[in-house]
Amino acid sequence: MAERRRRWYSILYVQVLVAIAIGVGIGYFHPQAGAALKPLGDAFIQLIKMMIGPVIFCTVVHGIASMRDMAKVGRVGVKALVYFEVVSTLALAIGLIVGEVAKPGAGFNIDPATLDPKAVSGYVTRAKEEGIVHHLLAIIPNTFVDAFARGDLLQILLISVLTGFAVARMGTAGEKVAAAIETMGQVFFRMIGIIVRAAPIGALGAMAFTVGAYGIGSLINLGELILTFYVTSILFVLVALGTIARLAGFSILRFIAYIRDELLIVLGTSSSETVLPHMMLKMERAGASRSVVGLVIPMGYSFNLDGTNIYMTLASLFLAQATNTQLGLGQELTLLAIAMLTSKGASGVTGAGFVTLAATLSIVPDIPIQSLALLVGIDKFMSECRALTNLVGNGVATLVISRWERELDLPRLQEVMERPIEIDRVTA
Repeated sequence: MAERRRRWYSILYVQVLVAIAIGVGIGYFHPQAGAALKPLGDAFIQLIKMMIGPVIFCTVVHGIASMRDMAKVGRVGVKALVYFEVVSTLALAIGLIVGEVAKPGAGFNIDPATLDPKAVSGYVTRAKEEGIVHHLLAIIPNTFVDAFARGDLLQILLISVLTGFAVARMGTAGEKVAAAIETMGQVFFRMIGIIVRAAPIGALGAMAFTVGAYGIGSLINLGELILTFYVTSILFVLVALGTIARLAGFSILRFIAYIRDELLIVLGTSSSETVLPHMMLKMERAGASRSVVGLVIPMGYSFNLDGTNIYMTLASLFLAQATNTQLGLGQELTLLAIAMLTSKGASGVTGAGFVTLAATLSIVPDIPIQSLALLVGIDKFMSECRALTNLVGNGVATLVISRWERELDLPRLQEVMERPIEIDRVTA
């Protein structure tokens, strides 16, 4: 009862909403002051990223070490990758179809020669350095500690899986190690609970910087693309992910209500990594098994980026239309195939979607690479939608794969979905 009676201003998502509104106001009326608040957002993101590696390591190692059937780890991994590939390809195809139907870039008549290539040179250079082979080799860290120092999710996941298998083969001694790792995991989650209370401050700083540095006016000229992208992402979540969720036995709208705190934090910070540890905890509370959560959520942050995929194909067609570059069906299918490869390995960090788009266009010679300059000013505003869609997609994937493994507590899931807000308050 105490939880239900608490003041409205003490609820996290209310605090974040108010902070976002204040941040927009500061950035709009006092742009210089808003831009100066960037360190607040950066500090919060850095605090959360500091905890991601240890949390993933403890969760995955304990989950694998607790499994009696070691083949299950491979089975869950394969199921996750198949699911990711199917849904990600669907997202890419939807972005392509919407781009053809809505034609958000038609009528711009931009001459690529008039665009400043220096505006995107940094992204293009980074994209060339981070090719497909680079992504594959980068999964292997230089040292055990280096993975945690760099905060690379795939490297940490690799080390965690290897450690989990090693601990599982140690017998009685391994059980003691697993128990100790689980205790450490609880410590890290407690620390995250403390850090998350600072989310409103981080959201205020990040939003004030975005509006102050880029200006709301930058939305006007390219508003049609932004609107098209947001509408497409919302429809993808409600229709595509909604259908998948319904088949798995829950409502997508109730699921969104359940993770509202995380969505608002992502909206404020433009990075889905800021809620990764908390999402893992919430998926367990919703009835998913810890072992599935520990594998699917970290993998999803590199292989299941639905929002980024929609953005890549939609933005590519926008740039082609804006520069009057004619693409045939064969060229569009080639773009789709290349995007299926380049989209893998992008992370939830702000700006990764733009770098991935640069990587795609550097392989597709038909669309002028310098046309990316058109999107530099608005990419920050689109990154929020990418991150939000990615977050919902990974949450749905976790519950679906957990059900495939018959490790989803359906009564618990139904209880959470019937009263998502009340349940979350009580268990927080």
